[in-house]
Amino acid sequence: MPNSHYENFPVASPFLPPALRAPVRDIYTFARSADDLADEGDASPEQRIAALNYYEAELDLVDAGQPPQTALFRQLAHTLQAQQLPTRPLRDLLSAFRQDVVQTRYMSFEALLDYCNRSANPVGRIMLALFGESAKLSLTQSDAICSALQIINFLQDVAIDWEKARVYLPQEDLQRFGVTEEDIALGRVEQRWAALMQFQIDRARQMMLDGAPLARKLPGRMGWELRLIVLGGLRILEKIEAADFDVFRQRPKLNAFDWLMMGWRSLRFVG
Repeated sequence: MPNSHYENFPVASPFLPPALRAPVRDIYTFARSADDLADEGDASPEQRIAALNYYEAELDLVDAGQPPQTALFRQLAHTLQAQQLPTRPLRDLLSAFRQDVVQTRYMSFEALLDYCNRSANPVGRIMLALFGESAKLSLTQSDAICSALQIINFLQDVAIDWEKARVYLPQEDLQRFGVTEEDIALGRVEQRWAALMQFQIDRARQMMLDGAPLARKLPGRMGWELRLIVLGGLRILEKIEAADFDVFRQRPKLNAFDWLMMGWRSLRFVG
């Protein structure tokens, strides 16, 4: 999710079957509002954690078959019941949002992947559940795509995250390439930074390509939707490279030309 509201999945996209657009909106509303509790405004860390714990308590009521206290969760409970969705992925999202309140550095890539497993992968798993897809390989490929999207978002948002006192580049990688947090603070773009970013990009690109076959496997609109999601992530990586890895002075993002390019590439999508 976020940069300033970057999405891991398009909300009620035209590619989605009409019957699924409302359920996706309900799940998005939950995820977006929970993420805002962790990130937005001037609440203290204690207040943020308390608010997220309240969300967890509402999910407890949903699981117990009791009416939640808020309209948001009453609607969500209806959607979960109608679509036969578990609350586990939503609880995983809350766990990641709580982590954002208290943890601002990640020592290893494995630790960052653990975060992605709860901050991004549940979204993909929910989408697969909505489409009735539960094969183990599909879940693995979905996780690869979602984690790659989250990491690509981190690469886009190095400067934005620094303003929030967060660094999502693994500390072990900073040390390996000789990049310091002072370099990030000053927006230094030199050989060490370029090498670090190329390493991150290559790893994220391979993760995305590992998951990409799922886009050909899924039928109809969902398959086309996923093709554009995969191609969008890969395009952002291309744009970071084309900017010589300078994500400090202009945040790489998709424009109209990129969408046209992605549309053409989707017709030749191999995965």
